[in-house]
Amino acid sequence: MKILIRLPNWLGDVVMSTAFISAVKQLYSGAQVDVVIKKELGAIATLISGITHVFPFSKNEFKGLGGVYRFGKKLRADKYDIYFSLPNSISSAVMGFATGAKQRVGYGKEGGFFLLTKTGKKPANVHRVDEYLSLLEQFTGKTISDKQVRLNTGEPVEPNNMVLVNFNSEAESRRMPVDKGISMINLLTNTYKETTFSFIGSPKDVEHVDQFIANAENKHQLKNYAGKTDLIGLANLMVGARVLLTTDSGPAHLANSLGTPVIALFGAGNEHNTAPYNKSNLTVLRAGKLNCEPCVRNTCKLYGIPKCMELLDELQIINTLSLYLNDA
Repeated sequence: MKILIRLPNWLGDVVMSTAFISAVKQLYSGAQVDVVIKKELGAIATLISGITHVFPFSKNEFKGLGGVYRFGKKLRADKYDIYFSLPNSISSAVMGFATGAKQRVGYGKEGGFFLLTKTGKKPANVHRVDEYLSLLEQFTGKTISDKQVRLNTGEPVEPNNMVLVNFNSEAESRRMPVDKGISMINLLTNTYKETTFSFIGSPKDVEHVDQFIANAENKHQLKNYAGKTDLIGLANLMVGARVLLTTDSGPAHLANSLGTPVIALFGAGNEHNTAPYNKSNLTVLRAGKLNCEPCVRNTCKLYGIPKCMELLDELQIINTLSLYLNDA
C-alpha cells in the first residue's frame, strides 16, 4: 500500500502532525508513507521517522490552483492508494485530486469536499494533534491511543548549557513586546549571572531580536543566533540546551518534540488547542488578567500591542526557570 500525506504549512503544525504520521504507520503496517511539505520546511521531514519520500512544494514555483494541480499530477505515476489532506484548504484537496489517489481524505472545510472521497467532521475545541488524529480515526474506525509527537535529530548532541530565548511568533499578537522583553531579559541576566541566554529566530526575526540585545544589560551573557541557523541547526541547538523560554510559536513545538524543556508564554493563543503537546518538561504561563484572553487573533484590536503579553508575571517566569537553573 502507498500513502501520501499533505502536511500543514506552518512549523508548529508540521511538528504536531508527527503524531498523525506515527499513527498511520501503526495502522498501515508495511505501507509506504510519503509526504508533501512546504519547501521552506522540507528539512524537518528528515527528522520524522518512517517517511520514504519527501516532496517539497513551493507556491512560488506552482502558482495558483492550476500550479497545485500540475504539482499533484506529477505524482500520479506513483499510484497512491490513500491521500490524507491535513490542511483544510481547497488547494490541498485539488492536489490530492490531481494525484489520482484512490481514496482522498480530509475535512474539506474550504469547499474542497467534492474533490475528496471521504470527508471527516472536524471536532470542536480540541488540541490540533487530536484534530489531525480524529480524521484518521473517522476514516479507519479505529481509536488511536498511542499519540506521539516526536522528532529525532539522529546524532548525539553535546550539551551547550544555554537557555534559549524565542520572543518571536508569526502572529504579531503572540510576539513579545520590545519593552517587556528587555525588562525580562535584564531580570534574567541579573538573576542568573553565570548563565548564557541565546536568542533564536528566523532571518525575518533578526530586526525584532536586535532590539532586545541592543537595549539589554549584561550583553556578555547574550548570544544571537537569529537568522544564523537552518532548521536542522536550530534543532541541534535545542537538543543541547537546558530549556527554551518561548512565545506561542513553531520553535516551542520543535523543542518540545525533541525532549527539550519548554516554558511557553501564552497570550492571544489558546493553549488548550495549540500548546506543545508533550506534557513532560512543559510549563505554560499566561497572565490571565484580561477578559479578552485568549482572543486567538493575529493582531491586538484593543490595545495595539499584546497587553496580555505585557502583563506576564516576570517573577513567575524566574521561579519556573529556577527548576532548570538551580545550579547556575
